[in-house]
Amino acid sequence: MAKKDEKSHKNAPLIGIDIGGTGIKGGIVDLKKGKLLGERFRVPTPQPATPEAVAEAVALVVAELSARPEAPEAGSPVGVTFPGIIQHGVVHSAANVDKSWLDTDIDALLTARLGRPVEVINDADAAGLAEARFGAGAGVSGTVLVITLGTGIGSAFIFDGKLVPNAELGHLEIDGHDAESKASAVARERDGLSWDEYSVLLQRYFSHVEFLFSPELFIVGGGISKRADEYLPNLKLRTPIVPAVLRNEAGIVGAALEIALQHNLAK
Repeated sequence: MAKKDEKSHKNAPLIGIDIGGTGIKGGIVDLKKGKLLGERFRVPTPQPATPEAVAEAVALVVAELSARPEAPEAGSPVGVTFPGIIQHGVVHSAANVDKSWLDTDIDALLTARLGRPVEVINDADAAGLAEARFGAGAGVSGTVLVITLGTGIGSAFIFDGKLVPNAELGHLEIDGHDAESKASAVARERDGLSWDEYSVLLQRYFSHVEFLFSPELFIVGGGISKRADEYLPNLKLRTPIVPAVLRNEAGIVGAALEIALQHNLAK
C-alpha cells in the first residue's frame, strides 16, 4: 500500500512562484504536462522589494492558489524563482530587487513565512529547465542551452535533462565587451539596430558559445523570441537553434519542476 501511495504522489500538482522586478506570479503546475491548472495569479512586486515585503507578497499568492479546488495538498513544497544568483538557498546577486537581499537565506525566509518547504532557483534556470523538459528541448539528450534575450542575456545550462545552475553566459566577454551589453534585446533597441545588423551580433555571440560548449540544441527565449523569424534564419551555426515555446509560464513551471525533482516528486 505504501508503494501505491508513494506512486500517486509522483507528478502530483505543485505550486510554482516566479518573483520578478515588477510582478510576482504564481500558478498550480501539472507536472505530467508542464502546464498550469487554471489561471495564473499575479500581484505587483512591492516597492521597495525588501525580503520581508516580497515574502508577504509570495504568501499572498500561495494563499490564493491554495484556496482553489485544484490546489495541491496543504503543506506540499513550493518552488520559487528569483532574479539573482542563488547558491545553497542564499542570494548572491540582486540586480532588479532591493540590495538588502544580498546574503539573505531566501529558502529559510520563505520556508518560515509559508510554513512549508520552499526552494528557490534562479529565474533563467527555472525557465530553461521547463523549456528543456516540456518545451522545445523535450526529449533532447546531451547539452541544451536556453538563452533569453531581454534586458540582459539570461542563460540556462541543461545536461541530460538536469540543470547545471547559475551559468551566466550573458556575461561572457566577446571582443572586449560583456556580451549582453551588445547582444541583448535592450541593446538592439538602444543602438537602433535593424534585424540584419542585430543578427551579426547574435552570430558572433552564438558562434562563441557554440565553440565553448558544443551543445546539441540552442533554445532562444525572451520577449523577442516571438520575432525569431526576423533573425534566427540569418544565423549560421552547426547547432540547431529554435525559439522557446513556453513563454510567460516557463518560470512558474520550472520552479515547480525543480522542487519536485529535489523532493523526488517528479518522474
